[in-house]
Formats: sequence, structure tokens, C-alpha cells
Amino acid sequence: MLILKSLPFARGISVGILQNTSLPFGFFIACHRSNTRKGASPYKSVDSERYSSLVKSVMSSRVSSQTPVTIQAEDEHMFGPVVKAHTQSKQETMTPKVMHPFLHREETEEPESEPPVRIVFNREQNRSSIPSVTRILQATLSPEQLFYLERWKRKMIAELGEEGFKEYTMNLFRQGKLFHSALEEVLMSGITRQDEEHEPHSPEVMGYMKSITYILEDVSAVRAIESSVQHDTLNYLGIVDCVARYRGVLCAIDWKTSEKPKPFLSNTYDNPIQVAAYAGALNSDGRYKYQVENGLIVVAYKDGSPGHAHQLNQELMLEYWEKWLIRLEKFREHRSSER
Repeated sequence: MLILKSLPFARGISVGILQNTSLPFGFFIACHRSNTRKGASPYKSVDSERYSSLVKSVMSSRVSSQTPVTIQAEDEHMFGPVVKAHTQSKQETMTPKVMHPFLHREETEEPESEPPVRIVFNREQNRSSIPSVTRILQATLSPEQLFYLERWKRKMIAELGEEGFKEYTMNLFRQGKLFHSALEEVLMSGITRQDEEHEPHSPEVMGYMKSITYILEDVSAVRAIESSVQHDTLNYLGIVDCVARYRGVLCAIDWKTSEKPKPFLSNTYDNPIQVAAYAGALNSDGRYKYQVENGLIVVAYKDGSPGHAHQLNQELMLEYWEKWLIRLEKFREHRSSER
């Protein structure tokens, strides 16, 4: 008769061998099935401890050709060595040396029905003595911000060339000016998208204006447009894009254009600090008879896709006001060390 014996095969797999026996072959199959529980996994019989080293050796050999070492070497070749900045802990969070107030006086009653104010900035008078908000922010960029800015510039020059990059930046500047002019026209006249008599915008700004159409419907009671502001104590100045009510709340508004989506406030980089600086200067400026406690950053897109409106409530404005004071102190320290 045939007898089924289990013999070891390669890698621990057993193979049944039939020897002479008087019992039929079907008997052995039936016995095997009766001894195996229904639904039991055949892998349970595998000696996992025996083959664990084999699995580890196979898995460890599957390494990408780009290791962290080679990636770092490639980055250093392209962009130079990485400068590791000291990460500040919560206990080391910077605070201004002197906490200047954000608000300066109680708001006086001023009729909102009057035309928007536009105080023109006298460049000749203030060119050398008083720094602007933009200049201060540019002079106090962090090493990380400078790194990414320089990397973006190199990338654009590699794609467009030196002359192409200059033309690109000039076009952005021109489109920004046209966009602000179109906004000024709309805000001064009170035109909304329902006004069919309104003349169409130029092709260069049509997408931007379409992008913020629904946001403009929530803007009302415009008090200032492209108006100069100056902080009487801290001695800096700037030009606030707009002061108006957004959904009933008086805000210092900053209009921005972008080719990439910026759905979150963090995507706007230093813009919140800029808005807080403008609002703080306006609150200190005696030429304005009201106080602004809130801010708004509106991002318009060239392709006409819906823009984003990022609101800054009173708490956020105070937070960014502190960051502005730190940047201002840093700017003055740099300037005094250069003398």
C-alpha cells in the first residue's frame, strides 16, 4: 500500500510522498481536510521566528538610490550649504522691548456718507528722513525668507533669462498698478456687478476684477483709498490701500494679486504684519478722526477664479502689531550699527 510521508523541501516547505499502503489515496485527502480547521490560515504554521532575519535582510536591501546624504549633497551643490537656524521654543518667543499702543484715542463720530479721503504722500518731503513700512519689512527679512526668495529668483532666471525676468517683474508691477486703479474707480463710484452701464475693465485686469466681484459686494462705507498714514511716535509711514467696512466691520484693507492660490492666511507671508502696521499708523495719525481695529487681506487671481478674503480680528491684529514692533526695532538696530 501507499503511505504519505512529509519530507522537507526548499525553505522549509513540506511535500507529501506516497509509499505503498493498502489504504486508498482519497482517505489521506479526507484526513488532511478533517484535521484542518475551517477558515484557518495556512500561514499560521509558518515558523515566523525562523524566517524573521531573512525578511529583515530583504526589506533592508530595498533602499532608494537617493539617500538623505545624496539629496543634501545635491541641494548644497545647487543652492549652497544649509544654514541651520536656532529654533525658538515657546519660552524664547520674542517680544518687543517697548510695547507701544495699537489704539491711541477714542473714536470720534464721523459721518460715513462723506466721500473717501485720499491724503497724497509727499515723496520729496519724506524721502530721506522717514522709512516706509515696505522698506522696513524688506530690510528685516529672516534668513529663511531670504533663502526662499533667492531660490525663487534663480529658478525664474533659469526659465526666463535675466532680461525675461526683468520684464516679468515689470509686468507684475504694471498689472498691480492697473488693478489698484480699477479698484479705486469702482470704490469711488460705488459701482457693483449689477450695474450694466459700467465700462468693461482692461484685459490686463479683467481676471483680477472678476476674481473679487463677490467680495466687493460686502465692502461698504469706504473712508479712505490709497491714502498716506504716518505714525506720530514711531516715525514711520505708508500708504493704506483702503479703509472700509467689510460685512459691517471697519477694516484696513490690503488688495493683493497672485498667480497661485492663497487660501490660508499663512500663505500671505508678511502681509498681515503690513496691514497691522498701516492700521497702527492710522490710529496714531491726527489727520484721521477714527480708529481701525480690524484688518482684511483680499487676494485676487489673474485667471478670474474666486478670490480669498482673509479677515484679521482685533486679537490677530494685536498679535501682528507686536511682530511689527519687533521688526521695527530690528530695523533701527541695523541702521544704527551702520552709522
